[in-house]
Amino acid sequence: MSVFFSILVVINILVLIYFVVVNGFYLYLVIASFFHIRRYRNIDRIFQMTGVYSTKLYKPVSIIAPAYNEEESVINSVNSLLNLKYANFEVIVVNDGSTDKTLERLIEYFKLEPDIRHRPKYVEHKPIKGVYTSERYPKLLVVDKVNGQKADALNAGINMASNELICSVDADSVLETDVILKMLRVFMEDENTIAVGGVVRVANGCVFKNRQLAEVRLPKSYLGRIQAVEYLRAFLFGRVGWDYLNALLIISGAFGVFDRRAVIRVGGYVHDTVGEDMELVLRLHDYYIKEKIPYKIRFISDPVCWTEVPEDYATLAKQRNRWHRGLADSLWRYKHMTFNPKYGRLGSLAMPFFFFGELIAPVIEIFGYVLVILSWIFGVVNTTFALLFFFVAVVLGMVLSLSAVLLEELTVRRYSRGRDVLKLALYALLENLGYRQIHSWWRLRGLIAYFKGDKKWGSMKRRGIAKEKAA
Repeated sequence: MSVFFSILVVINILVLIYFVVVNGFYLYLVIASFFHIRRYRNIDRIFQMTGVYSTKLYKPVSIIAPAYNEEESVINSVNSLLNLKYANFEVIVVNDGSTDKTLERLIEYFKLEPDIRHRPKYVEHKPIKGVYTSERYPKLLVVDKVNGQKADALNAGINMASNELICSVDADSVLETDVILKMLRVFMEDENTIAVGGVVRVANGCVFKNRQLAEVRLPKSYLGRIQAVEYLRAFLFGRVGWDYLNALLIISGAFGVFDRRAVIRVGGYVHDTVGEDMELVLRLHDYYIKEKIPYKIRFISDPVCWTEVPEDYATLAKQRNRWHRGLADSLWRYKHMTFNPKYGRLGSLAMPFFFFGELIAPVIEIFGYVLVILSWIFGVVNTTFALLFFFVAVVLGMVLSLSAVLLEELTVRRYSRGRDVLKLALYALLENLGYRQIHSWWRLRGLIAYFKGDKKWGSMKRRGIAKEKAA
């Protein structure tokens, strides 16, 4: 029995060390992100002072918005895209076999007419049923196709695009008017740039007027506010930190800009995954490193895309399940990069961390909570150890979430109302008491579903985020 207890003690210590290493590295990313954001914003002021933003030096861009059953929000979202401050762009809405009135509303509102147009098929996708344009809205192109899910719809948009840069954005999202200008500045800074990601934030609760964001507010629901904190943490110090380390593995499918030729070169989006955004970025890394072609994949903290998030547990659980399945699939496809020195920091740091710190995290977290509690109850570990574990696993998690809110206040400051910032701070604490543990359970189920071969995309209830509010 004493040998068994000794083994349990060792396992408890290993679990504690795991939480210390993972949360400690996240704390490092917080610090690195603060200085990285400050540096970016200082450079951004110089660009604005020199008037570069008002020139036509930028490359033309095709904005691709896949839409599936988006009848509630598609008109307002497309209008927000058409109103972007940019000299040369087109908007390609890909209706991916919607079963509601998405296509009908687009045709009626934008006065669309059938258009006979041919484009070479560089990447594979399901058959196109029709293409529509409008004399009133010359920058708009609507593609109606057989349902093939998001990656397939994006491939159709890539083939139909006429510009050298493509911007993928969810049809239910709203971009800030100057967002494309800021994203494409990175392509001006370095000609080797092939992809850039931007910040995605929670739109629930915000006020929209004239189809544009008028005021940033917090969601009214508990789940919405928790996710507002999550998104701050994931983007402001998660992806900014990885950009600082030049080891970015993911650009959100909700918002990213890519070099069209680079995407075509690697074969476009793959169809047999639910994590098409991360898979594409990893494939770009893999291809360009193998071919020894200079490239950059970047992330910047200022451009903002506002998107609707689930506010019910069932839909949120499905979403996080799918995200984790996508993570597992991408890491497995490119497992040869892990601990491979040929891939630099990607292989030696980013891939291993995403495996140990993200993919298997729900397994260790749930196992760790149960193990430490039972070990304390049966006297395997003392109260001091149990409290130390609680501090590292829960309190340090609170510190990380609070630091994301603080980082937002010190750099970006999108929330103008002081009470919203205080609420964010409160929910940064609450997130780690119950929600984080439930979230780990959803992710664990996603990991199990991946091993069972589940590749279903699932659906999400939407209310429409850009509805006009009375003045």
